[in-house]
Amino acid sequence: MKIGIIGAGRVGCACALAAVTRGSARKIVIMDRTRKRARAVATDLRYGTPLCPKTTVVDGDYEDLVDAGLVMITAGINEKAGGATDRSDPQGRLRLFDKNAEIYRDIVPKVARAAPGAVILVVTDPPDPLADIARASAGHDRVLSTGTFLDSLRFRVYLAEHFEVDANQVEAQVIGEHGVSQIFLWSTARIAGVPVSKLIKERGETLDAVRKQVEDNVRYANITIIEGNDASQFGIGIVSARIAEMILRDERAVVPIGSYHEKFGVTLSLPSIVGRGGVIRSFEPEMSRARKSRL
Repeated sequence: MKIGIIGAGRVGCACALAAVTRGSARKIVIMDRTRKRARAVATDLRYGTPLCPKTTVVDGDYEDLVDAGLVMITAGINEKAGGATDRSDPQGRLRLFDKNAEIYRDIVPKVARAAPGAVILVVTDPPDPLADIARASAGHDRVLSTGTFLDSLRFRVYLAEHFEVDANQVEAQVIGEHGVSQIFLWSTARIAGVPVSKLIKERGETLDAVRKQVEDNVRYANITIIEGNDASQFGIGIVSARIAEMILRDERAVVPIGSYHEKFGVTLSLPSIVGRGGVIRSFEPEMSRARKSRL
């Protein structure tokens, strides 16, 4: 049970920290274009491992990815460095695509050669189109993006805050792209099996008002975080570690995650069964014709 993390920037470090504290894998290999940085991060994490589930953390290079079950790629420029922090910009994270695509075209073939059996998890923004680049560069379909998994958790958190309940008791999903065109599945959002739309009505509120507030909070959560802390990192770090667990343990968990869909010709997120080989099966939720056309 070994994972590789390529990129020891803020997101890569957050992914590594989450994987160590959760015990997501028995061995974690951290890589960076600056080996000295990767070594420093691995060393720092190692000092805390006696208090965590059994995990070995090392720095390494591509040859150290042999037998890895999953390789996360977090390398690339982030929203702040790439100028993707304008709420009125319809491109959003897509503004980062060209530069990060160049980086992926360099990294992914090396990963595929070193760890031909590994699932590749695209964490870098924008993850969905970069997963299409990674899929072509790797020459196989075991490529996932973190997709709208984090957006769905944000959706649950804001609904939980609105209704003053534990987010673990909220069922709600976001599908499509990890970006401004993402789709919120309000019709299937529930708390204790009760539709959120019914609960909103009982409170004397309107769905449109609640929807706008919640969707804006979720859609621009990364920008709000960046305005206060320069980078959105911890949430995606935990999400990435959780995805690693699903794959390494062949959990067959069902989450909204990005994978290639031949029907649409692109990588996008749908509720999917995730196991050792990546996405085993996806489910297409019932949606109105207007919303389906956006996919």
